[in-house]
Amino acid sequence: MKTEVVPVIPSPGAAKPPSPVQLRWRRFVKQIRKDAFCYLFLAPFLICFLIFIVIPVIMAATLGFTSYDGFGKPHFIGFDNYISLFTQDIVFLTKALPNTFLFALIVGPGGYILSFLFAWLIHQLPLRVRDYYTLVFYAPSMAGGVALSVVWIAAFSGDRVGYLNNFLLQMGWADAPVTWLQDPKYLLKVMILVSLWMSFSVGFLAMLAGLQTVNRELYEAGRIDGISSRLQEVFYITIPSMKPQMLFSAVMTIVSTLKAGAISTQLTGLAITPQYSGHLIINHVDDYAFIRFELGYASAVSVMLLLISYFVMRFAYRLFNSKGEQ
Repeated sequence: MKTEVVPVIPSPGAAKPPSPVQLRWRRFVKQIRKDAFCYLFLAPFLICFLIFIVIPVIMAATLGFTSYDGFGKPHFIGFDNYISLFTQDIVFLTKALPNTFLFALIVGPGGYILSFLFAWLIHQLPLRVRDYYTLVFYAPSMAGGVALSVVWIAAFSGDRVGYLNNFLLQMGWADAPVTWLQDPKYLLKVMILVSLWMSFSVGFLAMLAGLQTVNRELYEAGRIDGISSRLQEVFYITIPSMKPQMLFSAVMTIVSTLKAGAISTQLTGLAITPQYSGHLIINHVDDYAFIRFELGYASAVSVMLLLISYFVMRFAYRLFNSKGEQ
Protein backbone atom coordinates (compact mmCIF):
# COMPACT_ATOMS: atom_id res chain seq x y z
CA MET A 1 0.00 0.00 0.00
CA LYS A 2 1.45 3.31 -1.09
CA THR A 3 1.74 6.12 1.40
CA GLU A 4 1.28 9.60 0.09
CA VAL A 5 4.00 12.08 1.06
CA VAL A 6 2.51 15.37 2.09
CA PRO A 7 4.92 18.31 1.65
CA VAL A 8 5.55 20.31 4.76
CA ILE A 9 4.62 23.92 4.21
CA PRO A 10 6.36 26.26 6.66
CA SER A 11 4.13 28.64 8.48
CA PRO A 12 4.43 32.31 7.56
CA GLY A 13 6.03 33.14 10.91
CA ALA A 14 8.69 30.40 10.78
CA ALA A 15 12.31 31.45 10.16
CA LYS A 16 13.90 30.44 6.87
CA PRO A 17 16.82 27.98 7.07
CA PRO A 18 20.21 29.63 6.58
CA SER A 19 21.72 29.54 3.10
CA PRO A 20 25.06 27.77 2.38
CA VAL A 21 26.79 31.16 2.23
CA GLN A 22 25.47 32.10 5.66
CA LEU A 23 26.53 28.75 7.09
CA ARG A 24 30.03 29.16 5.65
CA TRP A 25 30.27 32.69 7.04
CA ARG A 26 29.15 31.53 10.49
CA ARG A 27 31.80 28.78 10.50
CA PHE A 28 34.41 31.33 9.46
CA VAL A 29 33.47 33.72 12.28
CA LYS A 30 33.42 30.83 14.74
CA GLN A 31 36.90 29.77 13.63
CA ILE A 32 38.21 33.32 14.03
CA ARG A 33 36.84 33.50 17.58
CA LYS A 34 38.43 30.15 18.35
CA ASP A 35 41.87 31.24 17.04
CA ALA A 36 41.64 34.86 18.14
CA PHE A 37 44.92 34.64 20.04
CA CYS A 38 46.77 33.55 16.88
CA TYR A 39 45.25 36.37 14.85
CA LEU A 40 46.49 38.79 17.49
CA PHE A 41 50.07 37.88 16.60
CA LEU A 42 49.26 38.12 12.90
CA ALA A 43 47.65 41.53 13.31
CA PRO A 44 50.82 43.68 12.77
CA PHE A 45 51.58 41.99 9.45
CA LEU A 46 47.93 42.00 8.34
CA ILE A 47 47.58 45.70 9.14
CA CYS A 48 50.78 46.59 7.24
CA PHE A 49 49.72 44.39 4.33
CA LEU A 50 46.34 46.10 4.23
CA ILE A 51 47.79 49.64 4.42
CA PHE A 52 50.76 49.28 2.08
CA ILE A 53 49.57 46.62 -0.39
CA VAL A 54 45.79 46.17 -0.55
CA ILE A 55 44.75 49.83 -0.25
CA PRO A 56 47.35 51.14 -2.79
CA VAL A 57 46.30 48.47 -5.30
CA ILE A 58 42.63 49.41 -4.88
CA MET A 59 43.50 53.09 -5.23
CA ALA A 60 45.54 52.45 -8.39
CA ALA A 61 42.75 50.37 -9.90
CA THR A 62 40.28 53.15 -9.08
CA LEU A 63 42.47 55.96 -10.44
CA GLY A 64 42.89 53.98 -13.66
CA PHE A 65 39.30 54.92 -14.53
CA THR A 66 39.86 58.64 -13.91
CA SER A 67 41.70 61.62 -15.30
CA TYR A 68 43.80 62.99 -12.44
CA ASP A 69 46.82 65.30 -12.33
CA GLY A 70 47.57 65.00 -8.62
CA PHE A 71 46.28 68.47 -7.74
CA GLY A 72 42.66 68.84 -8.79
CA LYS A 73 39.72 66.52 -8.42
CA PRO A 74 39.72 63.15 -10.25
CA HIS A 75 37.25 62.98 -13.14
CA PHE A 76 35.71 59.63 -13.97
CA ILE A 77 36.30 58.72 -17.64
CA GLY A 78 35.55 55.00 -17.65
CA PHE A 79 37.77 52.78 -19.81
CA ASP A 80 39.24 55.66 -21.83
CA ASN A 81 42.72 55.22 -20.32
CA TYR A 82 42.80 51.53 -21.21
CA ILE A 83 41.44 52.17 -24.70
CA SER A 84 44.08 54.83 -25.30
CA LEU A 85 46.78 52.52 -23.94
CA PHE A 86 46.13 49.88 -26.61
CA THR A 87 45.05 52.11 -29.50
CA GLN A 88 46.88 55.45 -29.27
CA ASP A 89 49.96 55.03 -27.08
CA ILE A 90 52.61 54.32 -29.72
CA VAL A 91 55.48 54.40 -27.21
CA PHE A 92 53.81 51.74 -25.06
CA LEU A 93 52.95 49.46 -27.99
CA THR A 94 56.21 49.77 -29.94
CA LYS A 95 58.80 50.39 -27.20
CA ALA A 96 57.73 49.71 -23.59
CA LEU A 97 55.82 46.47 -24.15
CA PRO A 98 58.28 44.77 -26.57
CA ASN A 99 61.31 45.91 -24.54
CA THR A 100 59.78 44.58 -21.32
CA PHE A 101 58.94 41.19 -22.83
CA LEU A 102 62.38 40.85 -24.42
CA PHE A 103 64.08 41.96 -21.20
CA ALA A 104 61.96 39.63 -19.04
CA LEU A 105 62.31 36.71 -21.48
CA ILE A 106 66.12 36.81 -21.29
CA VAL A 107 66.79 38.10 -17.77
CA GLY A 108 64.02 36.09 -16.08
CA PRO A 109 64.77 32.52 -17.24
CA GLY A 110 68.45 33.35 -17.77
CA GLY A 111 68.95 34.70 -14.27
CA TYR A 112 66.86 31.87 -12.83
CA ILE A 113 68.92 29.18 -14.57
CA LEU A 114 72.20 30.88 -13.64
CA SER A 115 71.11 31.15 -10.01
CA PHE A 116 70.31 27.44 -9.85
CA LEU A 117 73.48 26.46 -11.73
CA PHE A 118 75.85 28.42 -9.50
CA ALA A 119 73.93 27.45 -6.35
CA TRP A 120 74.36 23.79 -7.34
CA LEU A 121 78.07 24.30 -8.09
CA ILE A 122 78.65 26.08 -4.77
CA HIS A 123 76.81 23.28 -2.97
CA GLN A 124 79.39 20.82 -4.31
CA LEU A 125 82.24 22.74 -2.64
CA PRO A 126 83.61 21.92 0.82
CA LEU A 127 81.66 23.50 3.65
CA ARG A 128 84.61 25.62 4.85
CA VAL A 129 84.76 27.65 1.59
CA ARG A 130 81.08 27.55 0.63
CA ASP A 131 80.14 30.72 2.54
CA TYR A 132 82.85 32.78 0.84
CA TYR A 133 81.65 31.87 -2.65
CA THR A 134 78.06 32.55 -1.62
CA LEU A 135 79.02 36.04 -0.47
CA VAL A 136 80.90 36.72 -3.70
CA PHE A 137 77.87 35.89 -5.84
CA TYR A 138 75.33 37.58 -3.55
CA ALA A 139 77.29 40.83 -3.08
CA PRO A 140 76.36 42.42 -6.47
CA SER A 141 72.63 42.29 -5.62
CA MET A 142 73.36 44.16 -2.37
CA ALA A 143 75.47 46.81 -4.10
CA GLY A 144 72.65 47.80 -6.47
CA GLY A 145 72.83 51.38 -7.66
CA VAL A 146 76.32 51.91 -6.25
CA ALA A 147 77.70 49.15 -8.46
CA LEU A 148 75.82 50.53 -11.46
CA SER A 149 77.18 54.03 -11.02
CA VAL A 150 80.75 53.03 -10.19
CA VAL A 151 81.53 49.81 -12.04
CA TRP A 152 79.30 49.50 -15.08
CA ILE A 153 79.17 53.18 -16.07
CA ALA A 154 82.97 53.22 -16.02
CA ALA A 155 83.11 49.95 -17.95
CA PHE A 156 80.74 51.13 -20.69
CA SER A 157 81.86 54.75 -20.81
CA GLY A 158 81.62 56.18 -24.31
CA ASP A 159 85.13 57.69 -24.39
CA ARG A 160 88.56 56.13 -24.77
CA VAL A 161 88.97 55.88 -21.00
CA GLY A 162 86.08 53.42 -20.63
CA TYR A 163 87.29 49.95 -19.77
CA LEU A 164 85.59 48.19 -22.68
CA ASN A 165 86.45 50.85 -25.26
CA ASN A 166 90.05 51.00 -24.05
CA PHE A 167 90.37 47.23 -24.36
CA LEU A 168 88.84 47.14 -27.86
CA LEU A 169 91.05 50.00 -29.08
CA GLN A 170 94.23 48.44 -27.70
CA MET A 171 93.40 45.08 -29.29
CA GLY A 172 92.64 46.79 -32.61
CA TRP A 173 89.08 45.50 -32.69
CA ALA A 174 87.59 49.02 -32.87
CA ASP A 175 88.61 52.16 -34.72
CA ALA A 176 86.72 54.64 -32.54
CA PRO A 177 85.07 54.62 -29.11
CA VAL A 178 81.53 53.24 -28.98
CA THR A 179 78.86 55.12 -27.04
CA TRP A 180 77.43 52.01 -25.40
CA LEU A 181 74.99 53.78 -23.07
CA GLN A 182 73.79 56.41 -25.53
CA ASP A 183 73.46 54.27 -28.66
CA PRO A 184 69.94 52.77 -28.92
CA LYS A 185 71.44 49.73 -30.63
CA TYR A 186 73.42 48.68 -27.54
CA LEU A 187 71.59 50.08 -24.51
CA LEU A 188 69.06 47.27 -24.00
CA LYS A 189 71.79 44.64 -24.43
CA VAL A 190 73.88 46.37 -21.73
CA MET A 191 70.84 46.48 -19.44
CA ILE A 192 70.30 42.73 -19.91
CA LEU A 193 73.96 42.00 -19.18
CA VAL A 194 73.99 44.08 -16.00
CA SER A 195 70.69 42.59 -14.84
CA LEU A 196 72.03 39.06 -15.27
CA TRP A 197 75.06 40.05 -13.19
CA MET A 198 72.73 41.31 -10.45
CA SER A 199 70.31 38.37 -10.62
CA PHE A 200 71.95 36.41 -7.76
CA SER A 201 69.70 37.79 -5.04
CA VAL A 202 67.28 36.28 -2.52
CA GLY A 203 66.18 33.59 -4.97
CA PHE A 204 69.79 32.43 -5.29
CA LEU A 205 70.02 32.06 -1.50
CA ALA A 206 66.69 30.20 -1.44
CA MET A 207 67.97 27.69 -3.99
CA LEU A 208 71.20 27.23 -2.08
CA ALA A 209 69.22 26.59 1.10
CA GLY A 210 66.93 24.18 -0.74
CA LEU A 211 69.88 22.14 -1.96
CA GLN A 212 70.94 21.60 1.65
CA THR A 213 67.52 20.14 2.55
CA VAL A 214 67.58 17.35 -0.04
CA ASN A 215 67.78 13.95 1.64
CA ARG A 216 71.12 12.31 0.71
CA GLU A 217 69.55 8.87 0.93
CA LEU A 218 67.51 9.67 -2.19
CA TYR A 219 70.70 9.82 -4.25
CA GLU A 220 71.73 6.37 -3.02
CA ALA A 221 68.28 4.98 -3.82
CA GLY A 222 68.45 6.62 -7.25
CA ARG A 223 71.75 4.93 -8.07
CA ILE A 224 70.19 1.58 -7.15
CA ASP A 225 67.23 2.34 -9.45
CA GLY A 226 69.49 3.10 -12.40
CA ILE A 227 70.48 6.79 -12.23
CA SER A 228 73.99 6.91 -13.64
CA SER A 229 74.91 10.60 -14.00
CA ARG A 230 74.83 13.83 -12.00
CA LEU A 231 72.53 15.40 -14.58
CA GLN A 232 69.93 12.69 -14.02
CA GLU A 233 70.25 13.24 -10.27
CA VAL A 234 69.47 16.93 -10.76
CA PHE A 235 66.37 16.32 -12.91
CA TYR A 236 64.90 13.33 -11.09
CA ILE A 237 65.90 13.96 -7.46
CA THR A 238 67.25 17.45 -6.74
CA ILE A 239 64.66 19.64 -8.48
CA PRO A 240 61.58 17.62 -7.36
CA SER A 241 62.89 17.63 -3.77
CA MET A 242 63.23 21.44 -3.58
CA LYS A 243 60.09 22.61 -5.37
CA PRO A 244 59.10 25.11 -2.60
CA GLN A 245 62.46 26.88 -2.89
CA MET A 246 62.28 26.77 -6.70
CA LEU A 247 58.80 28.32 -6.57
CA PHE A 248 59.90 31.07 -4.19
CA SER A 249 62.90 31.86 -6.38
CA ALA A 250 60.68 31.93 -9.49
CA VAL A 251 58.26 34.39 -7.89
CA MET A 252 61.09 36.66 -6.72
CA THR A 253 62.68 36.53 -10.18
CA ILE A 254 59.40 37.46 -11.88
CA VAL A 255 58.78 40.38 -9.53
CA SER A 256 62.33 41.74 -9.73
CA THR A 257 62.44 41.41 -13.54
CA LEU A 258 59.13 43.11 -14.28
CA LYS A 259 59.81 45.99 -11.90
CA ALA A 260 63.36 46.56 -13.17
CA GLY A 261 63.05 50.06 -14.56
CA ALA A 262 65.58 52.04 -12.55
CA ILE A 263 68.48 50.28 -14.25
CA SER A 264 68.09 52.31 -17.47
CA THR A 265 67.99 55.65 -15.67
CA GLN A 266 70.95 54.72 -13.46
CA LEU A 267 73.06 53.69 -16.44
CA THR A 268 72.23 56.65 -18.69
CA GLY A 269 71.42 59.30 -16.08
CA LEU A 270 68.28 60.17 -18.08
CA ALA A 271 64.65 59.76 -17.13
CA ILE A 272 63.85 58.84 -20.75
CA THR A 273 66.44 56.78 -22.58
CA PRO A 274 67.58 57.73 -26.12
CA GLN A 275 64.84 56.85 -28.62
CA TYR A 276 63.11 54.90 -25.83
CA SER A 277 65.61 52.08 -26.45
CA GLY A 278 65.72 51.09 -22.76
CA HIS A 279 62.12 52.07 -22.01
CA LEU A 280 60.30 49.41 -19.93
CA ILE A 281 56.73 49.40 -18.63
CA ILE A 282 57.81 50.66 -15.21
CA ASN A 283 59.61 53.56 -16.94
CA HIS A 284 56.34 54.30 -18.75
CA VAL A 285 54.58 54.48 -15.39
CA ASP A 286 57.23 56.87 -14.03
CA ASP A 287 57.03 58.98 -17.19
CA TYR A 288 53.30 59.62 -16.91
CA ALA A 289 53.19 59.78 -13.10
CA PHE A 290 56.20 61.95 -12.19
CA ILE A 291 57.02 63.84 -15.40
CA ARG A 292 53.66 64.43 -17.09
CA PHE A 293 51.58 64.20 -13.87
CA GLU A 294 48.90 62.10 -15.57
CA LEU A 295 48.32 59.90 -12.56
CA GLY A 296 45.13 58.32 -13.89
CA TYR A 297 46.84 57.08 -17.02
CA ALA A 298 49.91 55.96 -15.03
CA SER A 299 47.62 53.97 -12.74
CA ALA A 300 46.09 52.22 -15.75
CA VAL A 301 49.56 51.24 -16.97
CA SER A 302 50.51 49.97 -13.50
CA VAL A 303 47.34 47.86 -13.37
CA MET A 304 48.30 46.25 -16.69
CA LEU A 305 51.76 45.51 -15.28
CA LEU A 306 50.13 43.97 -12.20
CA LEU A 307 47.95 41.72 -14.37
CA ILE A 308 50.95 40.59 -16.41
CA SER A 309 52.83 39.77 -13.21
CA TYR A 310 49.85 37.85 -11.83
CA PHE A 311 49.43 35.61 -14.88
CA VAL A 312 53.15 34.89 -15.11
CA MET A 313 53.23 33.96 -11.41
CA ARG A 314 50.20 31.71 -11.85
CA PHE A 315 52.17 29.89 -14.53
CA ALA A 316 55.08 29.51 -12.09
CA TYR A 317 52.72 28.11 -9.43
CA ARG A 318 51.35 25.53 -11.87
CA LEU A 319 54.86 24.60 -12.93
CA PHE A 320 56.36 24.04 -9.46
CA ASN A 321 53.41 23.11 -7.27
CA SER A 322 52.96 19.46 -6.44
CA LYS A 323 50.05 17.54 -7.92
CA GLY A 324 46.79 18.19 -6.15
CA GLU A 325 47.86 21.62 -4.87
CA GLN A 326 46.26 24.83 -6.10
